[in-house]
Amino acid sequence: MRSGIEELYDYEVLRALSDATMFVVHLQAPTLVLGGSQSSEVLDSSRTGTIPLRRRRGGGGLVLLQPDDLWIDWWIPASDPRWSPDIRVSSVQAGGWWREALGDDVPGVVSVHEGPLEGDPAYRVVCFAGRGPGEVFVDGRKAVGLTQWRVREGSFISTVVHANSSDGIVDLLLREPAGLRDALDHHVIASLGIEDPEATVDTLAEASGPWLVRQLFLSL
Repeated sequence: MRSGIEELYDYEVLRALSDATMFVVHLQAPTLVLGGSQSSEVLDSSRTGTIPLRRRRGGGGLVLLQPDDLWIDWWIPASDPRWSPDIRVSSVQAGGWWREALGDDVPGVVSVHEGPLEGDPAYRVVCFAGRGPGEVFVDGRKAVGLTQWRVREGSFISTVVHANSSDGIVDLLLREPAGLRDALDHHVIASLGIEDPEATVDTLAEASGPWLVRQLFLSL
C-alpha cells in the first residue's frame, strides 16, 4: 500500500476560481487515479512499478489515464446559471454537452444515461465498467466516463474519452472480479471516428460555453 498519495489537482485553488472554467488536460505519462474514498490496497504493488498514483476528489473507482486520452474537466461556480443543486442534473447536463459535441459525426446512436448508478458492485473497483448519471454511450457502449466533486463554491465535473482499451488496468489489480474485462469494453477515440480531437474540444466548448478555456499540462 502506498502512503501519502498526492491529489490529482490542487482542489483548494479550484474552489477559489470565480470564473466558469473548462480545462483541457494533458498528461506526460500514464497515471493511475484512485477514487476519492478508494484504498490503494486494490492494487498489486508488485505490478504498478513506477506508474504515478494520484487521488481525485469525487466518486467512482480506479482509472488509468494516458497521454492521448481526451480529458475535459469543468469548474462551475455556484453563481453560474449552469450550476445545479442536484448532482444528477449537473451530470446529465455535462453528458448532454458531449452528446451535442459528438453529434452526427459519430457512427451510431449517442445517448446519455440519466438514471442512477448501474452495474455489478464488484466492478466498481474501476471506472468504465458500469453506468453512471451523465455518462455517454454510443449504441449502448460507453464512450465518455464522468465523475463529479461538489462543494459550496461550485461543482467540478471531470470527463474522459479513452484513447486505448482499459484492459491494462485489470492486470494491476490485486484481485480481478470475474467478468470485469468484458464489462470494461468501451469505445475509444478511434472507434468514435474522432480524427481531430482539437476540433472536438472546440465544438464541446461552444456547445457548453461560454467558458474560460485553459490548457492544463500535468507532469506527475
